[in-house]
Amino acid sequence: MNRTDRKLHALAAAAGRDLPDPMAGFVDLAGIRESVEDLTKAFAPLGRVQHTVAAKACGLAPVLRYLGDLGVDAEVASPGETAVAEAAGLRGARLVLDSPAKTRAELAHALAEGTAINADNFQELARLDDLVTTPRSVLGLRINPQVGAGRIGDTSTATPTSKFGIPLRDNRTAIIDAFARRPWLTRLHVHVGSQGCPPELMADGVAAVHALAEEINAERRQVTSIDLGGGLPVNFASEDPGPSYADYVATLLAKVPALADGRYTFVTEFGRSLLAKNGFLVSTVEYTKVAGGRPIAVTHAGAQVAARTVLQPEHWPLRLTALDARGRPKTGPEVPQDIAGPLCFAGDLLAKERPLPLLEPGDLVVAHDTGAYYFGAHYAYNTLPRPAVHGFTVTERGEVEFTPIRRAQSLTELVADAGAEYVGALPEA
Repeated sequence: MNRTDRKLHALAAAAGRDLPDPMAGFVDLAGIRESVEDLTKAFAPLGRVQHTVAAKACGLAPVLRYLGDLGVDAEVASPGETAVAEAAGLRGARLVLDSPAKTRAELAHALAEGTAINADNFQELARLDDLVTTPRSVLGLRINPQVGAGRIGDTSTATPTSKFGIPLRDNRTAIIDAFARRPWLTRLHVHVGSQGCPPELMADGVAAVHALAEEINAERRQVTSIDLGGGLPVNFASEDPGPSYADYVATLLAKVPALADGRYTFVTEFGRSLLAKNGFLVSTVEYTKVAGGRPIAVTHAGAQVAARTVLQPEHWPLRLTALDARGRPKTGPEVPQDIAGPLCFAGDLLAKERPLPLLEPGDLVVAHDTGAYYFGAHYAYNTLPRPAVHGFTVTERGEVEFTPIRRAQSLTELVADAGAEYVGALPEA
């Protein structure tokens, strides 16, 4: 059964159970397993590879645990992501810590745990000089190869002025000297960006860092591994996933055949390409109206779960499907209509003038390809709760089994987040 069929079965089953919340997320567990199989098979020609998932893409503990059971470790970039990954059973050598703003406490914790660290800058290296004794961690340096931007500037991290990593063209000699003075530095890290960065640009970044590793190793064998980052783009226009892992590895080897010579081990940090196609959001249509002759369907899915889509629709469009209240595809002529969210600003639209069968109250709107970033990157505008997330599997007979991943945030939890424990603490006005 393919991804589309599993999705249709899950939607019908969820609607048939009368969804308890006006909006919820769903994760295709079989789809994740298939994506992991594609990833590991594609990278086999490179030899020993530690695959990690970028926790920022979907930092839900059950999902990280599920991926961990499939052999995928985690890349973390904050104390919160680290804590969630550790709660999921991924810790020590199964974690890679990346962040441009690591505190001393974060570094000390990672070193004590044996977590790999990619230092972002020379000042962080100096901080590590004070903390490193006999390192259990693999320690590396993030390099900005300065190979240019992809289609989306905000997610391009290898520009001449990117905030991430040490710019290679500006600091090549200093980087080589930094390795010479620190024998515990054994890894180079590169990530040129995500979504909008084509595989060819990603390969250019890897080629630049591989050449740097060869230059460092010309004096003595020191760099033993290369963290290739992630960033493989996803096709949001259709069910077709876009560039495959096999396509990307072929591009890498065409650019740098020596990657397969066995002299380096590798790390990957994919997130969106592992998860996006394996999740979707479903929201009830609460009300409909017509303004200026244009139909508007008001749903519960807006910028709080889809901030990038709402604020930059030209870069982050989502495919939407209209279903009736029983989860069946809506029929009838398509009518351009706005799909609005619940937030109190006029631009809170999942889609503008989107041709769909005319929606009515009680219908369902499905936002596809939201398994990465949309569940975890909640925007707390209007104090709206984080939605429930459900995993699902579909048997050969088409029976759907749901597994809870996260319950919907309660009003009590929202009030606590709003500082309820300190009500009365401020002086009287």
